[in-house]
Amino acid sequence: MGAYYCAICRQTAFNGKGHIFGKHHQSRLRLVLMKFIEKVKEARRTLNKPEVEKFHSTQHEKTFWCYCCGREVERNVTDGNMTVRHGGLLEHMATPEHRKSTHKFWWENKADPKLKDKVIITQEETQRFKAEVAKVLETFVEKEDEFIKQQAELIRAQEKGRQELLKSRLEHEAAPESSNGPNATETVTGAGVSFRGMTTWGARQHTARSLVDSTLNAQERGLTFIGHQDSSNSGNVHTGAVPPWLQNDDPLEGTSSNTAPPEIGPSAQEFLRQKEQEKLRKLPPNRVGANFDHSSHTDANWLPSFGRVWNSGRRWQSRHQFRQEEGQKNKAKRKMKQGGERSKKAKMTAND
Repeated sequence: MGAYYCAICRQTAFNGKGHIFGKHHQSRLRLVLMKFIEKVKEARRTLNKPEVEKFHSTQHEKTFWCYCCGREVERNVTDGNMTVRHGGLLEHMATPEHRKSTHKFWWENKADPKLKDKVIITQEETQRFKAEVAKVLETFVEKEDEFIKQQAELIRAQEKGRQELLKSRLEHEAAPESSNGPNATETVTGAGVSFRGMTTWGARQHTARSLVDSTLNAQERGLTFIGHQDSSNSGNVHTGAVPPWLQNDDPLEGTSSNTAPPEIGPSAQEFLRQKEQEKLRKLPPNRVGANFDHSSHTDANWLPSFGRVWNSGRRWQSRHQFRQEEGQKNKAKRKMKQGGERSKKAKMTAND
């Protein structure tokens, strides 16, 4: 007997092909076929109702290991735009090569013959599947075309609104410029002429475009636009004004620079105190030292007094003292119990 490599058990057996009749091989074979048949069942559910989805590389580029053929097979069929789920698996199961390899696999591994038909797709099932896929693909393409048209209409509407908003903004900015006259913004400097008005006009036009872009971006994200702040009096960085972080003005009107601004919210000490209280609230209330007064002044050599062997005496003395206290407690409990029984007997005799 020579060495025989078993692909199911993934080990080499030195007793020849008699290995396939062993318990280990048969149990391993049943486990492999169970997983294999479950995957094929999942694909069979789509024979009458094929599933067509938009292509996604991370979800649809998956392979399927065929134990009968001993190679990987594409699980889905895709053209880069659309994907037919389990199309590649069903197509492979219907090929004559897979049918031939399945018969060989069942014969070599002595598998249960009743399970053979569950991993083979007939030609009739394949033809029915292809007809259903053609119908589903046609419906899917129509839906995609309708979706593209809706998106194109939405983009055109947004672009139209953007152009109208930009036009109204530019007309509003052009009104005060025209009232100053054509020569109001010209300044002669030496041999050249600098048009400050044109520079200001370009800055305002750029500002108007940025306002329109920010408004459209806010609407696309589902945010509410509350309007722009008017900074025409103070100017901005586009008109050559000093940025706010470089200004030396007092942030609070009517107050001097010597007075500190009022704090908003709790102070840092209150926040830390509240944080410590939240930590202590999670601890058990009956823990050792829960009621200890941390504000009291004690000596540096102070130690907590637990009594008995922790302070003085021997261990056996503490043990005797503990037993004595336990005996006194049990004695008191017995007295209370006897008193309760006597009262019950007295009541019963009185009722009789």
